[in-house]
Amino acid sequence: MTDHAHHPVIPLWPDGAPGSEGWTQQEREGLLPPNDLPIVRNVTRPTLTAYLPPAAARTGTAAIVCPGGAFHFLAIAHEGTEVAAWLVERGIAAFVLRYRVVQTAERDEEFQAQLRENMANREKMRELMGQVRGLAIADGRRAVQVVRERAAEWGVRRDRIGVIGFSAGGTVASGIALQHDAASRPDFAAPIYGAPWEDVAVPADAPPLFLALASDDDMAVRTSLPLYSKWRDAGLPVELHVFSKGGHGFGMRKQGLPSDRWIDLFGEWLKAQGLQG
Repeated sequence: MTDHAHHPVIPLWPDGAPGSEGWTQQEREGLLPPNDLPIVRNVTRPTLTAYLPPAAARTGTAAIVCPGGAFHFLAIAHEGTEVAAWLVERGIAAFVLRYRVVQTAERDEEFQAQLRENMANREKMRELMGQVRGLAIADGRRAVQVVRERAAEWGVRRDRIGVIGFSAGGTVASGIALQHDAASRPDFAAPIYGAPWEDVAVPADAPPLFLALASDDDMAVRTSLPLYSKWRDAGLPVELHVFSKGGHGFGMRKQGLPSDRWIDLFGEWLKAQGLQG
C-alpha cells in the first residue's frame, strides 16, 4: 500500500485495532475552512506513512510524527508531512502516524458544524477526546514497536527511535514517553504545544524530552510547564522553549515570529543528544 506520493503505508494492526473493532466509519481526507487546512478524519485503521532519506544520507535516527487536531481530525500537512519533509532533508527517517480519532459525520458540512458545536462546549469536548485518547496513545506505542521491529529494513538504529507530536498529537507523544514497555519506549520525545491533561508520574526510564510552545497559548502553558518541572525534578534530560507569541497550532506555518524557528531548535537539540549527524 502506498500514499499519493508513493511513500510506503504500513498498517499498525493488520488484524484490527484493539478497542475499536466495531467501528464502521470511513476515513476521509479534506480541507478545513477557513484556511483550507488539509486534514484526515474518521481514522479506524491506524497506519504509518514512511518518508525515508536516501541511503547515503541516513543518520540512523527515526521520528514518528503525530499530527494534532483535538482528537477529531489530523492536521496532516503542517503538523505531519511538512515536518516529515524537514526531517528527511536532515537524514532522519520520518513516519507520519494516522491514529484513531473521534467518529465524525460523513459529510464535510455536517462535520464542520459538529466540530464547532463540540469546540464550544468544553466539558463535552473533554469527554469526547477522553474516549479516544487511550486508543490514540496505544497506536503511538504500537508505532514505536513496529519501527523498532523493522529498523534494519528502513536503515534505522533500534536505539534512535523517537516521537514528535503536536497538540493532541503532543498528548500522544507524551503518553508514549510516560507509559511504555521496552519494545515501545521512545528514545526521545517532543510534545509541541501538547502534554498530558492530568497529574502524571514520570518513570525512571523516561526518554529525553523537548518542549516548545507559545506564551499566548494558555492550554499548552498549563500542561507543558508542569511536565517540564516533573522531568527536571526526576533528573531527566529536558529542554523547554516558550516563545512570547505564536498561538496554538503553529506547526510548520511561518508567522514571521521567533516561534517559526522552533524546529531548528529541535534539530539543534537532536544534535546535542547525539541523534543527528
